[in-house]
Amino acid sequence: MYLFDLKHKTNKKVVVGMSGGVDSSVTAYLLKEQGYKVTGLFMQNWQNEPGEKCTSEIDFKDASNVCDKLDIPLHKANFSDDYWNNVFREFLSEHKAGRTPNPDILCNREIKFKSFLNYALTIGADYIATGHYASLKNIDDKTYLCRAKDISKDQTYFLHEVKESEFKKCIFPLEHLLKSDVRKIANDIGLSVSSKKDSVGICFVGERNMKDFLGRFIKLVKGPILDEHDKIIGEHNGSTLYTIGQRQGLQIGGIKDKDELPWYVFKKDILKNYIYVCQGVNNKLLFSQGLECDSISWINEDYNDDCIECMIQIRHQQNPVKCQVKFLDDRYVVEFNEPIRGVAPGQSAVFYKQNICMGGGVISKAF
Repeated sequence: MYLFDLKHKTNKKVVVGMSGGVDSSVTAYLLKEQGYKVTGLFMQNWQNEPGEKCTSEIDFKDASNVCDKLDIPLHKANFSDDYWNNVFREFLSEHKAGRTPNPDILCNREIKFKSFLNYALTIGADYIATGHYASLKNIDDKTYLCRAKDISKDQTYFLHEVKESEFKKCIFPLEHLLKSDVRKIANDIGLSVSSKKDSVGICFVGERNMKDFLGRFIKLVKGPILDEHDKIIGEHNGSTLYTIGQRQGLQIGGIKDKDELPWYVFKKDILKNYIYVCQGVNNKLLFSQGLECDSISWINEDYNDDCIECMIQIRHQQNPVKCQVKFLDDRYVVEFNEPIRGVAPGQSAVFYKQNICMGGGVISKAF
C-alpha cells in the first residue's frame, strides 16, 4: 500500500538525511521496506550561542529513536562551517543589501545536495534520499524535477538550484504521498515522531525573532515609514528587516484621515533607510508586470538564446502565472501574463513547464 515506484534496483546503499522529523523518518522506513540498505545521517549545521535553546539536540534524539526503531545505523556529521561560509554569509549579505533571500534554497544547494551528498558518497552510498515532497522522472536518460502529488506540500520551489547530476543520485520516496498519508504511516508503525510539528523558520537555525536574531550580525537602525505621498506615518526597526508585500510587524494604525485598512510594504530605500507603505491588499502599488534576473540556474539545459513560454512562481505555494522569459543584454527579462503581487528582490523566481521544474533565479528587479 505504501510502496513507491522503484527507481533503482534494490539492495543498493542509500543514506537518508534524518532531521528528527516525520518526513525523513517515513522516508527511511519506506526505503528499508523496499529492500534498500539504509543508513541515516543527521546533519548539524548551526552552532548555538551559550544559553540558547538547542533544538538540534532534541532533533538528534528523535532521529536516534527512529533509527533504533527501524534498526538502521545513524551517522552524525557537522557541516556548520559549510553552512556558515556558503549559506549564512550569503543570507546576511543579501539582507545588508536590502534584499530578501530564501535560506532554504541556499541550504538545499549547498548543504543537502552538496555537503551531504559528498559525505554520503565517501561512506559508500549509491544514492541519497530526503523527505522532500518532490518527484524525479527519468525521460530519455534525463532526470527531471517534478511536482509532488501533495501540491500543498510541494517543495520543488526550494530545490530549483540543485542540478540534474545531483538529482541522478537522489530518491524522493514521498513523491506519491500526501502529508496525511505520511503521518498515518508513522503512526501505524509506532514512530514517536508521528505527530511532531513541522520545522519552521530559517533552515537549520529554526524559528527566531528576526529582529533580535539579525541584530546579532547586522546593525539595525530605526527609520521612517512613509506612505505613497512621502508623508511619514511611523517608524521601523531597520529597513533590512522588511520585504515587499509584508503586512506583519509594521505597527501602523489610527492614522488621521486614513481608512482602517491594513498597510503593506511596497518599496524600500536602503541607502536612506526608508520603507514605503500603502493600504489595501489589492493596491496597485503592490503589483508588478514583470521582473528581471541577472542569471538563472537551469536544472537540465541552458535556455540563454530562447524566448520561453512557461509558468512562473515567485514564492512557495503561490499560484503559478503564465509568463515569457527572454534573455536580453546578459540578463533575463520576465513578463507576466497577469500582474503578480509582492514581487520582492532577493527572493526567487522559479519556472515550470506543466509539472516539470525548469530552474529559477534570484529576482534583481521588479517592474
